[in-house]
Amino acid sequence: MQIKSTRRLPVAVAAALLGATVGAFTVGAAEKGGDIPSNPLREAFFGDLHLHTSYSFDAYVFLGGEIAPKDAYRFARGEKVSYLGDSIKRKEPLDFMAVTDHAENIGVINQLDNPNSQLSKSEIGKRLRDEGPKAFWELVHLFLSSKTVAGVDTVPLVKSAWQSEIDAANSSYQPGKFTTFIAYEWGSMPNGANLHRNIIFRGDTAPLPFTSVDSNRPEDLWTYLEENRKKGLDVLSISHNANASNGLMFDWKDSDGRPIDEHYAQRRALNEPLNEISQGKGASETHPALSPNDEFANFEIFDHLLISPAKSSVHGSYLRDAYGRGLVIGSQVGTNPYKFGMIGASDYHNGLSTSTEDTYGGTLAGLDAGHLVAEADKTQKKILDAKLSKESGGLLDTSPGNLTGVWAEKNTRESIFDALRRKETFATSGPKIKVRFFGGWDYDQNLLQAKDWAKTAYERGVPMGADLPARTASSKAPRFAILAIKDPAAANLDRAQVVKVWLDNGRYQEKIFDVALSGDRQADPKTGRGPSVGSTVDLAKATYTNSIGATQLSTLWQDPEFDEHIPAVYYLRVLEIPTPRWSTILAVKSGKPLPKDAPATIQERAWASPIWYTPASSSVAQNARP
Repeated sequence: MQIKSTRRLPVAVAAALLGATVGAFTVGAAEKGGDIPSNPLREAFFGDLHLHTSYSFDAYVFLGGEIAPKDAYRFARGEKVSYLGDSIKRKEPLDFMAVTDHAENIGVINQLDNPNSQLSKSEIGKRLRDEGPKAFWELVHLFLSSKTVAGVDTVPLVKSAWQSEIDAANSSYQPGKFTTFIAYEWGSMPNGANLHRNIIFRGDTAPLPFTSVDSNRPEDLWTYLEENRKKGLDVLSISHNANASNGLMFDWKDSDGRPIDEHYAQRRALNEPLNEISQGKGASETHPALSPNDEFANFEIFDHLLISPAKSSVHGSYLRDAYGRGLVIGSQVGTNPYKFGMIGASDYHNGLSTSTEDTYGGTLAGLDAGHLVAEADKTQKKILDAKLSKESGGLLDTSPGNLTGVWAEKNTRESIFDALRRKETFATSGPKIKVRFFGGWDYDQNLLQAKDWAKTAYERGVPMGADLPARTASSKAPRFAILAIKDPAAANLDRAQVVKVWLDNGRYQEKIFDVALSGDRQADPKTGRGPSVGSTVDLAKATYTNSIGATQLSTLWQDPEFDEHIPAVYYLRVLEIPTPRWSTILAVKSGKPLPKDAPATIQERAWASPIWYTPASSSVAQNARP
């Protein structure tokens, strides 16, 4: 059964759902010194939990040492900063952010700013200044694997840089308006496979980072997290770029090559409640080789290793695959290790978090496109040609920054961190698309028409990131309440889809249902899929119009193929209408031909964290708790 509505909800209802001023709930920060308003029905906040500044070794070498952590926070909250000789400002501020510089020898490379430092005077320092990226590729292993570089004991330098990171996060925190987190990136990369994690602390203090120099095993990192929680310092890990993990991120085995057991599964579920589904180095939702029946699977594919053109194994490297593997492992050992929510991020390396197609120029840096186009000398033209050609070593398979969305009571560290911990999170490929996703057994068919429907949805069901409650005797199948509202500054919405993954005789299957379509389109009752929305993109001008699509989509959907005996996981995917991709925008602005090795258009999207169903007779554990 599908109960579908794509018409606009009443303004008051939509406002209540998306955190505007409703009744006693007021959005925004209170006056200085007063209480910060709190909305028990929660509001949507957008941020970036993966960003590098000049304190990261690779960022400094490739993009310069211009933006420090404190400058990155200023830019994210909407203030002007100086970059490449210009005064620049983000189009609109973020609500929260974490600077996640590489912990391995954090801040050591900055010693090159001082010509009298030991590093500057060393042979390595001279090479880095003279040869830049060329020297980087030869020396990267040394910087990321040793606590002694060029005869310099880096430990005091690391301690000083880490304290500067803490100070920048704490001084930039504006409760109720802009939230910051003390954070860093752990950089394990065995045989070139990406196993990186971003470590996010809840409070205003943190110990020295545990780095991949200490150990490149995730299990040892989890021990560090667990020990800190015992001391009262709550902290979590977010794995990222699974697409470049060569199948290791969501393997069937642990780091010692042993099949995942219940102990491993419990530790992973507890320590890593979230995963990046998309960021600057591609999307990790799924791959056409894994999901041949998903016409939208070929989205921002980056399927090679991070620092090598070698292909990354698709199996074990994508989230949808992981959700299926988690069901299989859970049925065998009693706990699902891959029961994580979704976030998006930029992973930019110049400290400037941006998230629109027109602020990206193929350099893993925000606000780069304008500078490339503005420069007219031959060197810059050669660089631009390279950006738009895969054969020339360009970065056509990279993407603009993505965003994390959370549903939290207020914009504070505690509230947003708790939303991350309970996985009430969603990701977008850049636009501020707002989505809500609830699951329950006895939602009324007219639930979405009620002014206080979110209150009822919480009371009689669960939000994204949670487990469905026990099935009621009279319930035939779960119902899912869905709402998506477009970014006012971006494209209209094409469709909302529910992606279902379930067990079938020890293996997992997947199916996609188009549950809400814009316009008067209808989904095929046999396949559950709807026709194309069409396109308004003018490739010659790199423009589009919002003459198709919808400003919002809503529906109450019931799984027509539900089997009470089979574990399943459901997540929401919402697509915009087609718009010009960054590579098309950059080519048109610079008078270049459209790249042949990249799609000309993109359908931006949002993903909501899953809701899990476990049969009452199953022994599979529910959500792990800290």
